[in-house]
Amino acid sequence: MRSIVRMPRVRRVLLCVLICTVQQRGLAQTATPTEWPVYGGDPGGARYSSLTQVNRSNVQTLTTAWTFRTGELLPGSRSFEATPILVDGTLFLSTPLGKIIALDPVTGRERWRYDAQVNARAGFGDFTSRGVSSWRDPAAAAGALCSRRIIAATIDGRLLALDAGTGALCRAFGRDGVVSLREGLRNRPFEFAEYEVTSPPAIINGLIVVGSAIADNNRTDAASGEVRAYDARTGRKVWSWDPVPQRADDPAYSAWQGKDAHRTGAANAWSVIVADTARGLVFVPTSAPSPDYYGGARLGRNDYANSIVALRATTGTVVWHFQTVHHDLWDYDNASPPALVDITIDGRTHAAVLQATKTGMLFVLDRDTGEPLIPVEERPVPTSDVNGEQAWPTQPFSTLPPLSPHRLQASDAFGLTDDSRAACREQIAALRNDGIFTPPSVRGTLAFPSNIGGAHWGGVAWDAPRQRAIVPVNTIAAFIRLVPTEGTNIAALRREAESRGHQVNRLRNTPFHQVRGLLIGPDGVPCTPPPFGSLVAVDLATRTIAWSVPLGDMSADAASGTALGSPRVGSPNLGSPNLGGAIVTAGGLVFIGATLDRQFRAYDVETGRELWRTALPAGGKATPMTYVGADGRQYVVIAAGGDGGRFGFGDAVVAFRLP
Repeated sequence: MRSIVRMPRVRRVLLCVLICTVQQRGLAQTATPTEWPVYGGDPGGARYSSLTQVNRSNVQTLTTAWTFRTGELLPGSRSFEATPILVDGTLFLSTPLGKIIALDPVTGRERWRYDAQVNARAGFGDFTSRGVSSWRDPAAAAGALCSRRIIAATIDGRLLALDAGTGALCRAFGRDGVVSLREGLRNRPFEFAEYEVTSPPAIINGLIVVGSAIADNNRTDAASGEVRAYDARTGRKVWSWDPVPQRADDPAYSAWQGKDAHRTGAANAWSVIVADTARGLVFVPTSAPSPDYYGGARLGRNDYANSIVALRATTGTVVWHFQTVHHDLWDYDNASPPALVDITIDGRTHAAVLQATKTGMLFVLDRDTGEPLIPVEERPVPTSDVNGEQAWPTQPFSTLPPLSPHRLQASDAFGLTDDSRAACREQIAALRNDGIFTPPSVRGTLAFPSNIGGAHWGGVAWDAPRQRAIVPVNTIAAFIRLVPTEGTNIAALRREAESRGHQVNRLRNTPFHQVRGLLIGPDGVPCTPPPFGSLVAVDLATRTIAWSVPLGDMSADAASGTALGSPRVGSPNLGSPNLGGAIVTAGGLVFIGATLDRQFRAYDVETGRELWRTALPAGGKATPMTYVGADGRQYVVIAAGGDGGRFGFGDAVVAFRLP
């Protein structure tokens, strides 16, 4: 979910800153090592590559092989976050404005492009496209038109099927190659930009499974967040699953209370859906119901929202679900894609689902049942003091160590000067602050972790040999304030808030407006102690944090907001708010961009030591990928297009290889 409300760029970035072979049942799904055929590397999204040509001994010599530019340099706030896929010797990627592009993986030369002509002025809150998917039609002759299809979902809600060889629409799919995802929704979008699609669909057994992104903080009956499956050959809708249960015989129905509860919108899956082809399951990470910060019209636990839901791929029926946040009041979507991995516990291998959350927790679940493989505790949390609200009395806590801090006191306030620290202490002390899951209040509530995490949409990369989850996290705090609508001039409220870099939303059909923002000192630095972003390795064998290192470096512009510098490798730093994912290779490396300082880095997977970095044309607000080209050389590729704000502005895809 993403807000469609605009705000000043510097604060907005920090606020919103933010086919394969399958082994036998019970073992991890793997991709051909030379390719990267799915967004997450394999259908289960483990983001692990067995390639070793680039390794710890030679990564320092990585150099740019080629740079490709998409041509999307029009003014506007759009975020180029695509992770290319490599199938049948061609790279495929997508852009925010709906261009689907095929590249030569060795030279970066364009082979074809299709332009879906997305309206650049549409005003989507999260104006991005994170990639495309691919399907091979087993009934078609090799080389026949549309025997290999590139499946793309544009941000404006169109599902496309293109011939992988030419880029031509597959006319037998949908209506001349296109299916409208806006048709048939239970709750129609209030305005065009309320409904969008930002993540590539999952492909499983001839079906395309696709979610959606719904604008945050808008109304109680926001656009509905159905997950739907379409026949990959014809585009026919096969099933639809609504995360807000509509049937009284659904086991989750009674977890939504109040006369309007079942009219609630959102709870959508805007992150990446992953698939287990052997089990015939898709794993859906769902988000908060609407609106995010007030749940008076949707009392109860709100089952299926804020959950990992295992759906039977053929029918869309729920096999199991695990809820990571009950009755969400904090915008704690499951933004991270689940990762399907094999873990060893007490000498026994388990097929598992890893889910990192904005709350800074990592849940480890049995893939067949959804039961925790590492214990989860229901712990009491603070109650709400807002009229009409009933916060759920407990929340699930993973017994693994937190990925990011859960508590911030006024005495912890950070700043570069005494005056800045004092101002931060004053901000923190003025807020209701009873620890994580303190409900929003009229007084104003500290949200820590903030709505950008903890873990964010960058998700988990799996270090298979060491049984470690590698997770980028944010460690900055925010505030939430509910403002009664009665007697409040919304225009004046918005002027005052935006002058401070905060965001105001009118929560339609509720008695409140909402104001939120990050806790930033007068020196422009977060009020939380550094590092402001970290890269964390969780050892699932020992159930400990193997290492945690600052990710990125805001030191060069922390006080001035001037052009970002490039501190030398190994220098102390403040870390950086970050958005983007990591990958792990058998060469002992973790590759990640994601940071405000617009660097691309490689870390030693064993120790977390930074081994290499290079400046990018704009922020690498994406997840990289790696493959072996036809020349026999390993390439590491990342989209470096920024977002038009603090991450910079560009249109580059950059490939690296050894000299």
